[in-house]
Parts: sequence; C-alpha cells; structure tokens
Amino acid sequence: MYALVDCNNFYASCERVFQPQLENKAVVILSNNDGCVIARSNEAKALGIPMGAPAFQYKETFARENITVFSSNYPLYGDMSSRVMKILESYTPNIEIYSIDEAFLLFDGFDHFDLNAEGLAMKKQVQKWTGIPVSVGIAPSKALAKIANKIAKKYADKTGGVYLMNTEEQRIKALKWTKTKDIWGIGRRHAKRLEQQGVKTAYAFTNLPDSWIRKHMSVLELRLKKDLLGIPCIQLDETQPAKKSIATTRSFQSSLHTFWEVEERIATYAVSCAEKLRQQKSSCTALLVFVRSNPHKKGSEQYRNSCVVTLPYATDSSITLAKYATFGLKNIYKDGVDYKKAGVILMGLSPSNEKQLNLFHKNQNKHDTLMQAIDKLHLRFGPHRIKLANQDLNRTWKMRQEHLSARYTTELSEVIRINPKNSNE
Repeated sequence: MYALVDCNNFYASCERVFQPQLENKAVVILSNNDGCVIARSNEAKALGIPMGAPAFQYKETFARENITVFSSNYPLYGDMSSRVMKILESYTPNIEIYSIDEAFLLFDGFDHFDLNAEGLAMKKQVQKWTGIPVSVGIAPSKALAKIANKIAKKYADKTGGVYLMNTEEQRIKALKWTKTKDIWGIGRRHAKRLEQQGVKTAYAFTNLPDSWIRKHMSVLELRLKKDLLGIPCIQLDETQPAKKSIATTRSFQSSLHTFWEVEERIATYAVSCAEKLRQQKSSCTALLVFVRSNPHKKGSEQYRNSCVVTLPYATDSSITLAKYATFGLKNIYKDGVDYKKAGVILMGLSPSNEKQLNLFHKNQNKHDTLMQAIDKLHLRFGPHRIKLANQDLNRTWKMRQEHLSARYTTELSEVIRINPKNSNE
C-alpha cells in the first residue's frame, strides 16, 4: 500500500506555527519580490483571492478584507519541510519526497498493520512535533493515493484527515468522483482531448482501450491507467534527481544603460549559478545568456536577445563560467537600450566525478581547490564575502520582501522570543 502525506496550506501553516493568532484568519504568501500570490489559506480562498493574483492589484482587497500578507520565507519553509519528512521517515524507510510539502510512503510488509491507525498516528505526530497539519491518503497505488489524499482533505470532518482506500467499491466510487482534469499526471492538453471524447471522470479513463491510449497519448498514460485500476505501475522514486538546468534570472531595480553595468550583473548571476552547481556536485558544458529591455516602458526601444555558449570542457568554476557568460553577453549586447532584465542558465549538467575531460585544454581542474575554499568561507562567514573582480564589491542583490517574517528555525538572531510571566502574578 502507498500513502501520500500532504501538508495543508503549507506556507501559510508554517507562518501560523509561530504566529498562532492567525489561525482561522485569511493569509496569503507572495512570490519573489512580492510579485503575486503563490499560496493561500482556506480563508483567503473563500474570499476569492485567486492563485497568481498580482499583489499590486489586490493591495486594497488585502487591506479591506483584513488579509495578512507574507513575503516568501524559503529558509523557514525548507527547514519545516525537512522536519516533517524526518518524522515520516520513522514510519517506513521507503519514502519519496515528491515536493516541499508532499511525500509518498510505501508500506511494504505491513499486511497485519492497521494502516488507518498508522495514518492517524503520522498526522498526530507531525501536528504535535511541528505544528503543521497534514492529510493522509492510503491506497494500493500512487495514483490512487493521490485521490485518497484529496478525499481525506476535502471531507476532513468525516475522515479525520486520513482516508484508507482498500476495497474495490471505494476505488470505483473515488474514480467516478474524480474529474479527468484532476487526475494526477494528466495535463491540460490531454484532459481537453479526453473530454472531447466524452471521458469526464477517472473511471471513464480506466475504461478506455489500451490501444487508444497508446495511439493518442503515451506509455506513461497507459501506466497511469493501470495504476488507477489498482495495479501499481508507477514505482516509488527514492532518489532525489539533480536538476537538469540551473538558472539565475533577475529584473533590475532600475534600468541599466551601459555594457559595464550589465556585465557586472551577468558575472554575478554566473557566480550564483556556479555555487548552485557545486552544491549538487555537478558540472556544465554550456550556458545561455539573455538580456531584455523593459516591455512596459513606452517610447523606449524594445530589444531582447540570447545566445548559447558551448564550453570547451565541463566545469563548475565560478571564474570560468563568469568568463564565458561575459563572452556571450558581448555577442548580444546592443548600445542605446534600457535593459531591465538579464539571466544566465547553465545546461548540459553531469556529475562532477564523471565529467568528460578535453585532451587539448590543460589545467581544467585548476580552480577546484580554490572553489572549495571559497565555498567553505561562505558557509562559515555568510554568502557574498568573496567576489570576482568584475563584480560590484559593495552591491548585493536583495529581493523585495516587505512582508518577510523571521527565520525562526534557521537564524539564531531571529528565534522566537518568549516573555516569562511576572513572578508576582
């Protein structure tokens, strides 16, 4: 049996753990630079705040409806997620961390266990130890566990936040309840095609002939069909795959007008990408550089361009990547343009211990020791302490975070403070 454990309104719940006065009140979380809504509490959803709502357009609504607004606090959310996953790992060693707030668990060899009781125990322990509410769906396959989790969450008053789907009657009823567009793994394009064929529920999808699914969809959807039939075909992925590309893209605080200003930003973005690259122990063989003017500035010249630079050898060196990123910028830079955004994307990633060397280039690993030393210094004394010569030593990019809460669990100076009661009381 598989279980899907999903944290309820995770970002909002993390904020409520340390500010319990917000329980049962509307809360929204904004994206980087406080751009748009990326998470909402149930109360905010009930007030009609849509996902992706631009913050500046809903500023008056937030104030009128007394909605509490937070900037994204990823250090806090990441740490709270890690705590939840550590608890779940104590129930079974077979776990796939599917996202920051979701995990699949495989209960193999639990034939004589009461899995509903196990689910309730998980929910209670996570709530008690972290303060994060979760919903648990348990079923014979991953796809069915997804549906079971939705049932547990939607009908929490009846299920107690845990739903065990272990009979054929429950499976069929759940599939008839699930709309095609809500099937895990079915994208918008396939959902539209299925609805055109009169397939409006997951149950109808499972009745499609295998030949039709192979012809009009793919083998992945065929596996999904069998998973929905209760035949496990989508296996647990217990590894955490490395990213296939790494990007750093930013909008500038104000328009940049000279090559040297844009070059400084591109070099900084390349260094940022290199640091992420080393964190996952990878190297890259190509990078993409792009620049863009401000599309909202009327009367100014509109320009956008990009280029891909193939590296002579795989590397994770900040120095090498900044050098070739600058080379790419020279090929696409145009005078007289007010630049508003730029970025660097690393591609062709592979494990650093498996990278292909180039016979005609010497000292390909000459920066390895230096990069290790820099990473250790940044880990000990904080980021951005050491920079390249073409970076601005006095400038550190900082997101607009006007509603940022404290990093209660990761920064000693920001831990929650408790005022002891007066001893005379």
